Amino acid sequence: MIQLQKIVVCGVGLIGGSFALALKAAGAAEEIVGVGRSTATLDQAQRLGVIDRGTSDWRDALAGADLILLAMPVGQMGKVMQAMAPHLGPSTLVTDGGSTKQDVIAAARNAFGENICQFIPAHPIAGAEKSGVTAAQADLYRDKRVIITPLPENSAASLARVKQIWEICGAQVSTLAPEEHDGTFAAVSHLPHLLAYALVHQFAGRENSEQLFSFAASGFRDFTRIASSHPEMWRDICVANRGALIKELDAFQNELLRARVLLAKADGDGLEAMFGSARARRDAWLESMLPSGE
Repeated sequence: MIQLQKIVVCGVGLIGGSFALALKAAGAAEEIVGVGRSTATLDQAQRLGVIDRGTSDWRDALAGADLILLAMPVGQMGKVMQAMAPHLGPSTLVTDGGSTKQDVIAAARNAFGENICQFIPAHPIAGAEKSGVTAAQADLYRDKRVIITPLPENSAASLARVKQIWEICGAQVSTLAPEEHDGTFAAVSHLPHLLAYALVHQFAGRENSEQLFSFAASGFRDFTRIASSHPEMWRDICVANRGALIKELDAFQNELLRARVLLAKADGDGLEAMFGSARARRDAWLESMLPSGE
C-alpha cells in the first residue's frame, strides 16, 4: 500500500470527511489537513479526529501535499481552484468528489492552465441524505463505486495513483468519459433528487399539508428520503447539469403522461403491465448488486 505524507481535504463534510477517515483507518497518510469556509467546522473536524489540523491558508495547506481532494459543492469549485492554483506544487495531484464533471473540468482548465495534467476528475457514488462532518464515516466508500473521468493530459501514473488511493478507501473504481458521466447521472441520480424535492415541496404548499404529512408513512418516507439531502449541493448539481437533466425530465414527463392516459382509460391491464415490467427490472438490478454467492 502506498504511504502518503500529506493529504489536503477541502470541504470536510460527508464526502471529504469520510475520505479522510478512510485513509486514517488504513494508516495511509501521515497528516491530513482540512481547508474550509468555516473555522468552526474545521475545529469540529479536528476534535472529531477527522483531520489533524485545519487552515485557511492555501500556501500552508499545499506545501508538500501529495494529494488534494476538492469536496465542496460543484458551484464553488472554480473559485476554490483559482485560489489554490498559485500554490500548487509540480508533484501534487488534485482530484474531486463532484457529481458533475464537464463543468468542473472546464473550471479546472481555466484555473490550472498548463498544469491541468495534475487534475484527475472523480465522482464517488456514495452519498447520503445527511451532510456535514458529523455524518462522515470511515466505511462510506467500502464496496461503493468511484468514477474517474480521465483527461487526455493525465499520465497513466497519475491515474493509477488516484485509483489506488480511492481503492484504499474501499471503493471500486470505474472510468467514464465526462459527457457520458453527466448524461448517465442526470438520469439515475439528479432526476430522482429533483423529483423527491419537487414532491415534498408540492405537498408542503397545500392547504391540507399538515394532514398529508401526518398520514404519510414508509412509502412516502422511502420515496422522499433523498429530499433531506444538502440543498446547496443539489442546487449546484442541477444547475451545472441542467442540459442533460432537462432531457431526462422531459422523458419522465412523457412517461407520466402515458401513465395518466392509462388511468383516464381505467386500463388496469396496461397499468399492471407497466408495474410488472418496472418491478422485474428493479428486482434484476437489486439482484445484480448482491455479492457473488448470495
